Amino acid sequence: MNKKQDDRTIILNNGEIAKATFPVVVSASRSTDIPAFYSDWFFERLRKGYSAWTNPFNGKKSYVSYEDTQFIVFWSKNPRPLLNHIDYLKEKGIGCYIQYTLNDYENEGLEQGVLRLKERIDTFKLLVAKLGMGAVVWRFDPLILTDKIDIDKLLKKIEHIGDQLQGYTEKLVFSFADILLYRKVKANLERNHINYIDWTKDQMLEFAEKLVHLNKAKGWNYILATCGESADLDGVVHNHCIDDRLMVRLGYKSKELMKFLGAEIIDTRQQSDLFAEIEPLEIPANAILLDNNRYAVINKNNKDKGQRIACGCMKSKDIGEYNTCPHLCEYCYANSSKESAIANWKCHKTNPWSETITGK
Repeated sequence: MNKKQDDRTIILNNGEIAKATFPVVVSASRSTDIPAFYSDWFFERLRKGYSAWTNPFNGKKSYVSYEDTQFIVFWSKNPRPLLNHIDYLKEKGIGCYIQYTLNDYENEGLEQGVLRLKERIDTFKLLVAKLGMGAVVWRFDPLILTDKIDIDKLLKKIEHIGDQLQGYTEKLVFSFADILLYRKVKANLERNHINYIDWTKDQMLEFAEKLVHLNKAKGWNYILATCGESADLDGVVHNHCIDDRLMVRLGYKSKELMKFLGAEIIDTRQQSDLFAEIEPLEIPANAILLDNNRYAVINKNNKDKGQRIACGCMKSKDIGEYNTCPHLCEYCYANSSKESAIANWKCHKTNPWSETITGK
């Protein structure tokens, strides 16, 4: 299509013509758990070619076309339903990876809507078998301190999961719960008599030091990374949850995706003339290693300037909506109330193939 990006249109189910955005990279989603509750809806909309999105600030509806989509980043606490749909993505040539939040707050009742930990760990392993190493990222997020959970108890929880995921993931991403930043989260915790403790800088440093030691002592060798944290912690990197480098590694066969990301693929062997011996090229420090003696470099700044300063994510289009997640975690920032989330979930079930996730 030769039209300018802002002039592109789609034909809706009712035959009307509407302007739409045409993202190459889709986030599904920071705002709700699409894999757990809305997988069937999302893949039906993917087949239809578009979905509608309601702006949380002004209530206006806009449209998202999947015509150009080459990669999807899924976020979930229970991505098991994706197992029914991954083959379709492969058929369409659309790459993906999963940010899998695998916490353990069972005894404290902070995540009463999620499945048992053992089931979630089993799902993690099944997804790795389907997608491959690196395509399922472990998140223990957020880290919460309460009168019943201290730093050492958090580390014990991480150790329990980390032992079981060894050989299934390369990375552990975490963040420190910032309760005071979200007034509705603070109110929800207090309403449910959860005595949270806000993290201090010294506590963050202590936790990071102990986690780095645990990672080495257990021989996990996980990449330890923080999400949206400005603090520099020894032995811990700043994560890029929507990560152009990981997309290159997993989706480099898509020429459209490589063009969008500004990625150049280079063969490590070159021949100066027809009769010369093949000599290895020097690989730059920032290279993304691929297979078949190839690597890639990204020659473009893909950072999403619309996110928080400490956020390392690249540009994408998030297609979820707030107040739609029935996990009902006590610390959730994406639901203004449990009642609104349940109401929207019920509305979705009455009209599960609607253009919008809520069925409205």
